[in-house]
Amino acid sequence: MSSYESLTTGSAVSLVKKLGLFAESETLSSREIGDGNLNYVFHIKGKEKSVIVKQALPYAKVVGESWPLTLERADIENRALRLQGKFAPDYTPKVYYSDKDLAITIMEDLSHLEIARTGFINGEDYPLIAQHTGEFIARTLYSTSDFAMGPQEKKKLQNTFCNPELCDITEGLVFTDPFFDAETNDFEEGLRPDAEKLWQDSNLKLHTAQLKRLFLTSGDALLHGDLHTGSIFASETETKIIDPEFAFYGPFGFDIAHFTANLFMNALSREDSRREPLYAHIVTVWDVFNREFTRLWKENNTEAFAKTEGYLEWLLADIFEQAAGFMGLEMIRRTIGLAHVKDLDGIEDEAARLQAKQRSLAIGARFVKERHQFTSADQLVSAFQEGLQ
Repeated sequence: MSSYESLTTGSAVSLVKKLGLFAESETLSSREIGDGNLNYVFHIKGKEKSVIVKQALPYAKVVGESWPLTLERADIENRALRLQGKFAPDYTPKVYYSDKDLAITIMEDLSHLEIARTGFINGEDYPLIAQHTGEFIARTLYSTSDFAMGPQEKKKLQNTFCNPELCDITEGLVFTDPFFDAETNDFEEGLRPDAEKLWQDSNLKLHTAQLKRLFLTSGDALLHGDLHTGSIFASETETKIIDPEFAFYGPFGFDIAHFTANLFMNALSREDSRREPLYAHIVTVWDVFNREFTRLWKENNTEAFAKTEGYLEWLLADIFEQAAGFMGLEMIRRTIGLAHVKDLDGIEDEAARLQAKQRSLAIGARFVKERHQFTSADQLVSAFQEGLQ
């Protein structure tokens, strides 16, 4: 029999006191701050410290109890956070406690930082976010791959991160539904001609099917699985990556693709004069990822072919090609799929919002279909700029 019970602001306080995180006599404030689709998030604050209590719900908040979900994802998130904290401690929140039965993780309070998506929408630039995110992605991916762990140890770890239910969400909402007239899709009527054109593009569907197969079959490394700008807390000097409940073993290029795609979508919401910092982030995150991945490859590699001339260069080029395609899919699904981004939806002028979304679809489709032609982040930026013409 399950001992699961949904927390309230009051029971969350009782829990942290019972665990000894706060004194029984201390007066605490507690409020639910979650704005996501799958969880409760409580911010509990005392006189000298504060914590975050996150609890997975047995259904998707965005739909309701008609869309049930396993609570196993909370355990996956907890274990992913601990692993990411081992390999990239500067960019991962500390975990203080977890309970598999209650689907609870208690972790470091990051409220002194801002959700990066919100900051970008408000015009912030976060000068170090690309460097930090590039290091996080390179370190967490490489350290959980065959190259660092060896195939046997990696397979053992991979078996513990089977995440079929949340992968099913990604497979449907990212790789399938936006390319058909599916009930889950959600878009303005003014976008219908663009959506129907996309649904009729057999070449785009072929490339999407190829990328979906890669997602379904590749197990390169432990991914964050949902690394968009809403999963990052940031300031001028600090970056923390949160919410890895979609973590699973997948293709190397997936996480960095989602980060860069969300930067491009924010750029669509900005005036041209304010886009340059985002372009710089896209170039920087790739430069840092390549540099850090290369450093780790040379320092710790179990692969017999590691020193074979051209192997690393081929792998990095393959990762980039993957990412260009995944990036395009993310732009498309965030525009006409179920889960949108505030960057685009928040554009107040209706005509400007429609134009930005039309550009998102067209540029995204180009990234998917022409991913073989892109070899550098500068080329991605140039293609994006061409799509603004």
